Amino acid sequence: MSSQKSSSVPREYITPVQQMIASCSGAIITSLFVTPLDVVKTRLQVQRNPFPKGKCFVYCNGLMDHVCVCENGNSKAWYKKPGHFSGTLDAFIKIIRMEGIRSLWSGLPPTLVMAVPATVIYFTCYDQLCAVLKLRMGDRSDYAPLLAGAIARVGSVTVISPLELIRTKMQSEKQSYRELSAVIQSALHSEGWRSLWRGWGPTLLRDVPFSAMYWFNYEKGKAWLCQYYNSTDPTFAITFTAGALSGSFASVVTLPFDVVKTKRQVELGELIICVVSTQVSSSTYHLMKRIVAENGVSGLFAGFLPRLIKVAPACAIMISTYEFGKAFFLHLLLRLNS
Repeated sequence: MSSQKSSSVPREYITPVQQMIASCSGAIITSLFVTPLDVVKTRLQVQRNPFPKGKCFVYCNGLMDHVCVCENGNSKAWYKKPGHFSGTLDAFIKIIRMEGIRSLWSGLPPTLVMAVPATVIYFTCYDQLCAVLKLRMGDRSDYAPLLAGAIARVGSVTVISPLELIRTKMQSEKQSYRELSAVIQSALHSEGWRSLWRGWGPTLLRDVPFSAMYWFNYEKGKAWLCQYYNSTDPTFAITFTAGALSGSFASVVTLPFDVVKTKRQVELGELIICVVSTQVSSSTYHLMKRIVAENGVSGLFAGFLPRLIKVAPACAIMISTYEFGKAFFLHLLLRLNS
């Protein structure tokens, strides 16, 4: 179907349910492509510095970061499997050859329980908010994506943060989802409601500026590329390129907050399983001061290249598959109306 025909139906005609289906599909595809990179990175980390009992590490499936707890005495855990890797490519080849290709997605299914709903909430809220804000902001409608991205991220983080904290606690205590109610009641009884949102602040400090910059630059970049290539509607290549570039820019700018957030996540995870005697840093500011004192200002920009390699393809794949899904529903609507 031609791009001229598809543009005759406004994108606002896509229903929230269709947006949810498109974002859910995009989330699953993104995690399938990006997770192997993080699995290999974790295996290389363990090879250099074996994780001690109770140690927490951050696992990324391309959608969100998750705290994972090293199981005590479990030498068969996927991240503890023996391997002698000389580098990233060598690790990919040896894992596939020795353990099978499915090993590249080790640990993925449990994390999708949180990551997919979070992504669906985020993308659907963004599109709905952006459409409303563009109508209300008039001449300033160009800034609607910035505001919509920030608000949508606050909403998804607020909903998912307590669930992720509970998931970490359940993993550390080897409890099943049938015991979910008991875990929540125990947390509320011992520490109160606010304890469920520990780590919420540092997460917002990273994710809200990231989302605001990402959506603003993505929409601008997509419009510019469409104009440059004289395309009425954005192609898959245009959305992929705009997503990669805007994601890269936002990840570089928010890198210090990513360092703080990751450190806070690990601290919280280890505090939950009571393997550390030190308390979690009292505030984001104090944690940043501690990082600078221990490692200098450069400590706030640690992991620059790994974050860029992880974020750029994740953003590109997610947004291009999401836009493709929405375009599919637009074409379907056109066919039904023709």
